Amino acid sequence: MDQADLLALIRPGVPGPGTWAELGSGDGNFTLALAELLQPGGKVYSVDRVGAALSRQRQRVDQAHLAGVTFEFLEADFTKPLDLPSLDGVLMANSLHFVRRKEETLRLVRGYLKPAGRLLLVEYAADRGNPWVPYPMSFETWKLVAVAAGFSEPRQLGLHPSRWLNGIYSAVSVRQ
Repeated sequence: MDQADLLALIRPGVPGPGTWAELGSGDGNFTLALAELLQPGGKVYSVDRVGAALSRQRQRVDQAHLAGVTFEFLEADFTKPLDLPSLDGVLMANSLHFVRRKEETLRLVRGYLKPAGRLLLVEYAADRGNPWVPYPMSFETWKLVAVAAGFSEPRQLGLHPSRWLNGIYSAVSVRQ
């Protein structure tokens, strides 16, 4: 996917400047897209357990010259409690499918969000995975999981074709 595809998937779920975290941010493709949508005045906490990925992100952020957006990079496992402020939103782009038992992680995520804070999910549209995407969720499954975790019923925002696992969708839910 190119930058335009990333932006198209998440744009409808990001209402404007605010304080957001991307959990499982990897090399930062979606982190940079999120920051572009938050500028000016936004803040992004980029969380990944791989320090080298965060180093690559820092370089990309420096080269992107995103005026008015501040970043904090946190090397940590998002399935464990994190030291984050109260957030307007959390982006989980291609990260929740690495978590087998999602309930505890989603309780943590819910706790980071302000009342009516947004959880923006980007996920493969399948309920069976493979070695590289072990635990994906179709949008229909995500609707059940999100509500059970204390979020509003998700609204699907976009769908992008993929050669693997029926494509990639984006959806937004609100902390109840």
